Amino acid sequence: MTETQAQPMGLGVSHDGEEDTGGADWGPLSSLPGNPMMWILILGELAAFGAMFIGFTVARALDPAGFDASQAHLDRLLGGLNTMVLVTSGWLVAVAVRRRAVDRPHRGAMLGAMALGAVFLGIKAVEYGDKIAQGLTVETDTFFQLYYLMTGFHAMHVAAGIVVLAVVTRWDSLENMETGAAFWHMVDLIWVLLYPIIYLLR
Repeated sequence: MTETQAQPMGLGVSHDGEEDTGGADWGPLSSLPGNPMMWILILGELAAFGAMFIGFTVARALDPAGFDASQAHLDRLLGGLNTMVLVTSGWLVAVAVRRRAVDRPHRGAMLGAMALGAVFLGIKAVEYGDKIAQGLTVETDTFFQLYYLMTGFHAMHVAAGIVVLAVVTRWDSLENMETGAAFWHMVDLIWVLLYPIIYLLR
């Protein structure tokens, strides 16, 4: 199997490590770092989360007192800690990409980012366990239905992102690294929006 054949689907690069998009004209997406197909996926994911944010805002407007009462059960400290963990992970990914661009050691930063992603999921599991122990489940009310839906959907993206980072660390051309970084920064961005909307705003 040649080097080109061994590249993961959707993360193809040429032998010299430059972008290989099959000669397709992706318009404005061609100027973005990484594979244009990843940016199409990112736009779709942002649209899905945007719809959830709108739904949450509308539901809160219909029952502000109920949402405030349920929100009081959330652990803002754990949510804030997870925010710091994920933002730090995103910084490590950015460091790794910059180092890869100048052929400096970068895998340690990527491994650190993946480890922090796992820490994020661990903290979220602790938080879920605490809520369930208190009897706060998807059957409690609309707030907790949306809480589990939105944070659970995001956690799935964190898990997927860890896999993506592992793949691009293995096939570490600059384009692959930029592609994985784009997905991970999307995961960061969504949480930075999700945390204040669900945990803080009243």
